[in-house]
Amino acid sequence: MSTVIDLRSDTVTHPTPAMRQAMANAIVGDDVYGDDPTVRELETLAARLLGKEAALFVPSGNFGNQLALFTHCQRGDEVILGDDCHIVWHETGGAAVIAGVQLRTIASANGVLPAPEVKKRIRDGEDIHWPRTGLICLENAHSNGRVIPLADMAAVWDVAQQHSVPVHLDGARVFNAAVHLGCDVRDITRYSDTVMCCLSKGLAAPVGSILAGPAAFIARARKNRKLLGGGLRQAGVLAAPGLLALTDMVAHLPEDHANARYLAEQLAALPGVEVNLDDVHINMVWFRLPATLDSGRLMAALAAANIKANGPEGGLMRLVTHWQVGRSELDRVIAVFASVLAA
Repeated sequence: MSTVIDLRSDTVTHPTPAMRQAMANAIVGDDVYGDDPTVRELETLAARLLGKEAALFVPSGNFGNQLALFTHCQRGDEVILGDDCHIVWHETGGAAVIAGVQLRTIASANGVLPAPEVKKRIRDGEDIHWPRTGLICLENAHSNGRVIPLADMAAVWDVAQQHSVPVHLDGARVFNAAVHLGCDVRDITRYSDTVMCCLSKGLAAPVGSILAGPAAFIARARKNRKLLGGGLRQAGVLAAPGLLALTDMVAHLPEDHANARYLAEQLAALPGVEVNLDDVHINMVWFRLPATLDSGRLMAALAAANIKANGPEGGLMRLVTHWQVGRSELDRVIAVFASVLAA
């Protein structure tokens, strides 16, 4: 039987052999007491790479984003963010349950929040009918696979600074964004007060994300992490692969992007498949299938070839590359699509 190819997401990545070895050899302590040296090393490295004073290791990206909202905001605050962002679409309404905030969404232009629209929604003054504008959230790279230009982030940052409203960046794939832009990741994070980045997506760590920001903010977030049940004990076994994620695996991301470009170009050459190659910025390929295609037959053919993928929704489908998917695996995937389309 051929090996399984999993293109559902880059969250499916297995830890590398080096990560498994690092986990076995990790020096550990009790992180709730702050004495796990491997966690402290990870948080120090992450803060430096992200250009922030301090960082906190958290269980997941969802946890990191919701912890940021919970720590930045007072209950009843309003958070301004894009209507198509991850916090709105894929975090189970956590902002209402945990932080008790109101989300005020803006229609984005492929993930870009227009600064004038952000400015219009900031609550100026002390009208007793208004919630307080507690936070603005950006996302880069966006979950649609596009990378937001620095100029657009800077424009929102300037508005936020004018009104003394903090900015949180959902940077789940911020290192992918930096690769696409050809810049240091700190050139992106400079336009946010706090940032969350995932270690367990394309960076291949088995568990965990980072929340980084000012030292005083992270101190509050550490207590809130405990409140939410996120206090970890001998977490060095999880922090050890996180260290390799931020060093070895960041260097691997350009290969993932090149493979996504290859996949996109091969799919675009198939009859009836529509791929906007200009949207392939990172390791995600979104494409539209012919309306007449039987999606059930496609998914059955992929499964028969030991290929895992999420099915199309409304004719639109996404495939995601990562370190366990190379050109030979992608050729197997393309062959299945070609066969089904030809039939």
